[in-house]
Amino acid sequence: MPSNSPVKISGSTLRALLLFANFLLIILGYYQIKPASRSLFVEYWGADNLPYVWIGTAVCLGVIIGGYHRIVERHSRLRVVLGSLVVFTAALVVFRALFGVGGATVAVAFYIFVDIFSVVLVEQFWSLANTIYTTDAGKRWYGFVATGGLVGGVAGGALANAMLKRVGLTTEDLLLVAAGFLVALFFLNLAMALAGVYAEARQAGSEPGVDAGDWRALFADRYLLLVAAIVLLSQLVEPLVEFQFIKSVESEYPDKDPRTAYISTFFSVMGIVSIAVNLVVTPLVHRFLGVMAGLMAQPLLVSLMSIGFMAQPTLFVASLLKIADRGLSYSINRASKEILYIPIPPLLTYQAKAWIDMFGYRLFKVIGSVLILALTQWLPLGVTLAQLAVLTLGVCAAWFLAIALLAPVYRSVLARAP
Repeated sequence: MPSNSPVKISGSTLRALLLFANFLLIILGYYQIKPASRSLFVEYWGADNLPYVWIGTAVCLGVIIGGYHRIVERHSRLRVVLGSLVVFTAALVVFRALFGVGGATVAVAFYIFVDIFSVVLVEQFWSLANTIYTTDAGKRWYGFVATGGLVGGVAGGALANAMLKRVGLTTEDLLLVAAGFLVALFFLNLAMALAGVYAEARQAGSEPGVDAGDWRALFADRYLLLVAAIVLLSQLVEPLVEFQFIKSVESEYPDKDPRTAYISTFFSVMGIVSIAVNLVVTPLVHRFLGVMAGLMAQPLLVSLMSIGFMAQPTLFVASLLKIADRGLSYSINRASKEILYIPIPPLLTYQAKAWIDMFGYRLFKVIGSVLILALTQWLPLGVTLAQLAVLTLGVCAAWFLAIALLAPVYRSVLARAP
């Protein structure tokens, strides 16, 4: 006779499911406002001015990073997350009201806000995850947890498209949709805390000789320096690819709402590809080839697609290049990168990621932005959109070198980890 007993879910499975849902909601909200911010900026300022707003984002993060670092030191991680959600929700409501009375200045401020939104919430999520998983558990569950963000990207892009085409909302109305998801995320985090999901797998502390309270000490560690090099070289590639993609979109879609709808649909497609990579490729690569092979996937595919864009600089190829960059960044590269942080003590992990993911990201995006402006506008070189791919190939070569240097150091750190 068939058993009528309920299916039991283990504690580790329930934890992974809740983290999956948490990351899904973060990205679901983000993918309402990300296409909106890009489309609104192009509407008022044009894609040629994107590097300037990227520099503006870096300046703003440089101003707030010191304060954020002190908040992380003085308050519990959960309290920081909940406070961030309240602030971002209120800001979205205010921005929607401001778009009703203005445009150009608000579009710049909103673009910067959306970039800060993504960096802060995603960094906070993974910093919490890194403190509640061991290395072995991370290898088992990180691919699944990261897929929550990918599902959120697919659903978020599809939802934004449907809101524009079927419900009749405007691009600006997507801000309130995102605010609703943040409210749900706030209560989910409270429930997870009460359920003990955020209990640390390791005690917070520092390696001997490392002062976790001093950010300068973080970069005296060779392992962290190499991890930072890999992360930041990928960030140097991102503005080059983004500029090529948005310029191609602007050329093909001159009107605001159709442009937002295309960007939203593209994000859904990119998410589907990323999910397939995360569920099929990532576990196999990590199991049979290791974390270093997972790190090499993104620069390899970006290099190949850059060569393709040089030969045929169309929106279709630019979209493939964007998928190779961000699609793999959100899947196999994300899972591989987060595993690198697991052997590091929790407090050091949290502070290192705060500086690398927030300050370092923007610094290298500034470098990429300055290179774009210098090559396409400031210097009389006449560099075309397709020719920027040569610079991307050079960055990818340095990226490969950093991974090769990291491999033996990672094995050494892993052998010393508790």
